[in-house]
Amino acid sequence: MVQGYDRPLYILPFDHRDSYASGLFKAHNPPTKEEHDTISESKAIIYQGFTEALEEGVRLDYAGILVDEEYGAPLLRDAAARGAITAVPVEKSGQKLFTFEYDDYAAHIEAVRPTFAKVLVRYNPEDPEADRRAQEKPLKALSDWCMAHGVRYMFELLVPATEKQLASVGNDKSRYDLELRPQMMFGAIRALQDAGIEADVWKVEGLDTQDDYKKLVATARRDGRDKVGCIVLGRGATNETVEAWLRTAAKVEGMIGFAVGRTVFWDAIAAHEKGTIERAAAAGQIAANYRHWVDVFESGRSAAA
Repeated sequence: MVQGYDRPLYILPFDHRDSYASGLFKAHNPPTKEEHDTISESKAIIYQGFTEALEEGVRLDYAGILVDEEYGAPLLRDAAARGAITAVPVEKSGQKLFTFEYDDYAAHIEAVRPTFAKVLVRYNPEDPEADRRAQEKPLKALSDWCMAHGVRYMFELLVPATEKQLASVGNDKSRYDLELRPQMMFGAIRALQDAGIEADVWKVEGLDTQDDYKKLVATARRDGRDKVGCIVLGRGATNETVEAWLRTAAKVEGMIGFAVGRTVFWDAIAAHEKGTIERAAAAGQIAANYRHWVDVFESGRSAAA
């Protein structure tokens, strides 16, 4: 049975690759060596912001980074040496169906030895069966490997609407998020668990009500999975939206934290790339943004207590 993870978990994710390289740096695919170095340096700035937040009081045993090996291997090693939580993605960026970034994924995980191996998966329980089965096989293989090798498994679940589901709410994505997505999320987690995929932490899109968060945790922890945790991802949403998601989630036992990335670093890195702010200012802005989300979540927990 899965170990689970139920301590507070405040993740700064900057494992974005294709969208980050093209969106912020207009890089080639694959990037040139010069572009690669620029992207790696930008991630070092994000990490500098993270370490400044630690110096300013964010608890080390709750704080973590999620960054890719390609651009961030030295950052993963430094964070681990400091005693921070580390997570590394193993999925190939920008794919509709889950695919490993590396065929020899186990060797790559062992090379950086993170706290968590992370997958990003688009999975709707009403997707075509062939698509669901095609994803479940490698995801179970990773689940089994993690359990056997003492690496925790973080599962980032996105549940995009099927055409039929979207049509049923008048092609309104906001209505889908509110009316249909919660049940689709719960169904997806059940289906993945039934396929033998055991996540220690589910990284999920935000929900609007405490009741839905309680149902999410109940699903993630069903059948003896009592220590499994859930965290909320930012999805590039507005500050107001993310704040509402986190304040609501923080009041629910089993919702242990967040993984908010673009909302923390994107504007600062974009400004630095344009030359309008210096490195130190960009890192300071990232530190302040990250601390803000820690404060939002912890104030929500305190209010609930």
